[in-house]
Amino acid sequence: MTLLLVELPPMRQIVDLGFPPAVNNKIISDTTIRADYSVNYKNTKLMRWRKFNGEQINLPIKQAVADAIIQETEKRVKLKVCIGTDSQVKGEDTEFATVIVFLREHNGGFMYIHNEKTKTKYHIKERMLVEVAKSIEVAYELCDLFIEHHIEMEVHADINTNPQFKSNDALREAMGYILGMGFAFKAKPEAFASSSCADKICN
Repeated sequence: MTLLLVELPPMRQIVDLGFPPAVNNKIISDTTIRADYSVNYKNTKLMRWRKFNGEQINLPIKQAVADAIIQETEKRVKLKVCIGTDSQVKGEDTEFATVIVFLREHNGGFMYIHNEKTKTKYHIKERMLVEVAKSIEVAYELCDLFIEHHIEMEVHADINTNPQFKSNDALREAMGYILGMGFAFKAKPEAFASSSCADKICN
């Protein structure tokens, strides 16, 4: 398992994020993700997903994605997949939206959407890193499908590369987090899956 070092004044705690053996013993330091947040890759099977038109996806997300890939490849459509998460504080709640965006080469695309809410309070940096963790959770569950079908996949982070923005504080940790998993990484302004698609779902 992989450990994420968490700083919670006045003491430091370790949170088990349940990462796969491929990244065993990687330590991400100087982060501020709260100790009550953890990623469990088995939970992706329990996540409720829908299409952009509101139609519920009743299959496990991995099966739904596999079926979509097969359907598109039978039409000889070349796909690219981008996964991203955005969040919005709404009163006492923080809402997260994760999207799986399928881009058809030269022919638009479609996406699958998952929403969830929490009462947990986050500082901006830790909220950005929780967004990244949620995207990685989904990407890890699906990555073997993309490898099998030779589909390019990117993880998008709603983090600004401009140091003048508060979200930039999380950029270095997010990059290390995603690249350490072996995934391609995009930040703003190229991270449309999180900063545009997921953002619209939250707002």
